[in-house]
Amino acid sequence: MEWYEALLLLLGTIVFLMALGMPVALAFLAANIIGAWVFMGGDRGVGQLLNNGLGALTKYALVPIPLFLLMGEIFFHTGLGGRMFNAIDRLLGRLPGRLSYVTVLGGTGFSTLSGSSMGSTALLGSLMVPEMNRRGYKSHMSIGPILGTGGLAIIIPPSALAVLLATLAQIDVGALLIAGVIPGLILASFYIGTIWLQTKIDPDAAPAYDVPPMTFGQKTLLLMRDVVPMVGVMVVIVALMINGFVTPSEAAAFGALGVLILAAVFRCLTWDALRRSINGALRVTLMAYLIVFGSATFSQLLAFSGASRGLVSWATSFELAPLAMLLVMFAVLLLLGMFMEQISMMLLTVPIFFPLAQTLGFDPVWFGLIMLLALEISFTTPPFGLLLFVMKGVSPPGTTMREIYTSAFPFIGCSLLLVALLIAFPKLALWLPYQ
Repeated sequence: MEWYEALLLLLGTIVFLMALGMPVALAFLAANIIGAWVFMGGDRGVGQLLNNGLGALTKYALVPIPLFLLMGEIFFHTGLGGRMFNAIDRLLGRLPGRLSYVTVLGGTGFSTLSGSSMGSTALLGSLMVPEMNRRGYKSHMSIGPILGTGGLAIIIPPSALAVLLATLAQIDVGALLIAGVIPGLILASFYIGTIWLQTKIDPDAAPAYDVPPMTFGQKTLLLMRDVVPMVGVMVVIVALMINGFVTPSEAAAFGALGVLILAAVFRCLTWDALRRSINGALRVTLMAYLIVFGSATFSQLLAFSGASRGLVSWATSFELAPLAMLLVMFAVLLLLGMFMEQISMMLLTVPIFFPLAQTLGFDPVWFGLIMLLALEISFTTPPFGLLLFVMKGVSPPGTTMREIYTSAFPFIGCSLLLVALLIAFPKLALWLPYQ
């Protein structure tokens, strides 16, 4: 069987099963079993493939995923996240558009820990948009920052999606997490600058409103009590990883323990909150592990059938410049984002794109960061980006898709500008990991 026939069989089976309504992970598993039967010698090949897939689940690099997810769930269900939101809101005083800033800063913290852009968008949309509309904010000032937080959340550590991508691509988890620090700060500054510019162009877009005055001492107390401890947990675990004191798995354990201690100190750690946190983390972890299982077996089938080698040879035969090939892969991800969620996109593209990137001479950590940004941008790309429809579902009645599209464009532009900077100056991503 030719390589393109093998690739068509594997991908065609997956697309067909997904079209029938089968969950993506199960569609991949079924396609892998069919592929193993065809390419690896019947039931013996299926048994070998399943053993290899189970072996992929025993990797130490997977440990941070459930711990980072648990960290985020505790942060949300115990109310620590709400305390931070409220504190930032009060500290910003009468700053024009301050709820937009609160959404970016607080929403990024929650999205980063939760590992789910769709979940955090639904939460922030239902929580923040009605409140901002009640205070006279125009739709682009309330919807845009929420859609933008995903771009920050996916690259700023600790990011569960970054851990999953590094595991699937078999690259250094810690290096990919650390690589997102400087680009994440740059993107945050772009977002803040965008909000500031929008309030300057149209002051009525985010009208100021009276807030109870606070003394300097009260502000300091609020900052130290409700903001510094929450942000401090994330800063400490990133600093420990950067300096090589802990591995990503150990950092995730310290982070989960730190949030547990904070919840106990603030007397908001209840059995109900703990049960819901464990349940939420467990559900997402099981899905992620099933994805890892499917990806490991899918990659082996692509290699065993010759599809991956043939695809790489075919793609490089066009003699396109590496940058042009990168843009093609970027465009494919933008297209897939209109129909699939991020983990499914990783499962489909990582086994194909990373060998191709290696052939083109791209640094795997740098390429991983570019891919993470592409995954997130694709989620908010009109007309069919999935987050746009999630936002429509949780927005107040009367919100049109046109309003959501126009709200997303400035923040998509910020992310695209960051991608351009990373392409022009790869050291922005690679300086910290390779120190």
